Amino acid sequence: MQNIISLIKNFNFAYSPDDSEETRSEKHTIFLVAGSCCLAGCIWSAMYLVVFGVGLTAALPLLFVLIVGGSLVVSQITKNHHYVVNAQIICIMYITVFIQWSIGGVFDSGVVLVWSFMGPLVALLFFHHQKAMYWFAAYIFNLFVTIIFNDFFALHGQEVSENLRIFFIAMNLGVSSLVVYIFAAYFVNTALAERDRANGLLLNILPAPIAARLKLHESPISNDYQSITVLFADIVGFTEWSEKLSSDETIDFLNDIFSRFDALVESKGLEKIKTIGDGYMVVGGAPKLLDDHAAVMLNLASEMLEEMQRFNMRRGLALDLRIGLNTGPAVAGVIGAKKFSYDLWGDTINTASRMESYGVTGRVQVTQDMYELLKDRYEFEDRGLIEVKSKGRMQVYLLA
Repeated sequence: MQNIISLIKNFNFAYSPDDSEETRSEKHTIFLVAGSCCLAGCIWSAMYLVVFGVGLTAALPLLFVLIVGGSLVVSQITKNHHYVVNAQIICIMYITVFIQWSIGGVFDSGVVLVWSFMGPLVALLFFHHQKAMYWFAAYIFNLFVTIIFNDFFALHGQEVSENLRIFFIAMNLGVSSLVVYIFAAYFVNTALAERDRANGLLLNILPAPIAARLKLHESPISNDYQSITVLFADIVGFTEWSEKLSSDETIDFLNDIFSRFDALVESKGLEKIKTIGDGYMVVGGAPKLLDDHAAVMLNLASEMLEEMQRFNMRRGLALDLRIGLNTGPAVAGVIGAKKFSYDLWGDTINTASRMESYGVTGRVQVTQDMYELLKDRYEFEDRGLIEVKSKGRMQVYLLA
């Protein structure tokens, strides 16, 4: 039994190499739906055969099985699952109506017409909602016709005892309700999965507090921070070295090392802002306030240098980092109407970038402001005054 379930689960119905993940999911779903309905058709045909004998009523469910089963074969050959979708909708909409009329009135048949509601549901599952509305309108039309001519169908239908009528009602309402529940569960689970996927993508782009504000339609999203710490890191010589690599090798390299940096950033409650080529930018103290963010960021810088050395040993490389930090006030916020970006602005950020670009390979360089905050807790090397573009001569320090 387990092998059968596994076979069904892994069966690639109407598979085509060009299918998207969504199309493959649709095909698998319609295969399971159609297969289940064919099984139900066999059961109902056998039940009607026992109750009414050989005749139209017992033949109609079997006709459903033949048509839908045949469409499964056609869809498998053509790789187009819409054949079985359309066949399923048409058969379940109209064969159930004919079964209803052949047995008799609404209650004599056990309200078998309720099964035809599966038609609009299948259409809603696989087609645009506007097309599904047409099928729902057809269902309502069939329902009204059946009710209006109920006395006629009851007069010319089958003889059905009270106990049999109750049995039919229980079977039709019970099983059809189960199917509707399964459909609803599918829709809900699909919607929840899409919501989780969208939230995950949003959190990959924006910090969690900012994403929460964005979902509340807050605009503009901005904050003034009196004190944050910004880190810029650059892989020295990467541009020249990467010219020897293929595009896949380049992406694999950057993804590997930056993923390791990401793990360090996340473990310390900091926020990666972005990568710029082979550059890496992190902030501490925004958007989540963080006590002692300057010290935490300095520790991060040291660990990033260590991680780079471990990375070199694993890959047999001799690359290095140049890291610069600064602390001070800044403005942070979200820009963009469609492609959102969380970023920071202000002299603090510009100066941190200069600390990196005018830094020393394999060392962490900081400004005078950051040095004053941490000089009693960390050892620094006085580098003296250096000429910095757009800033003039600046006093800088290297972490010892």
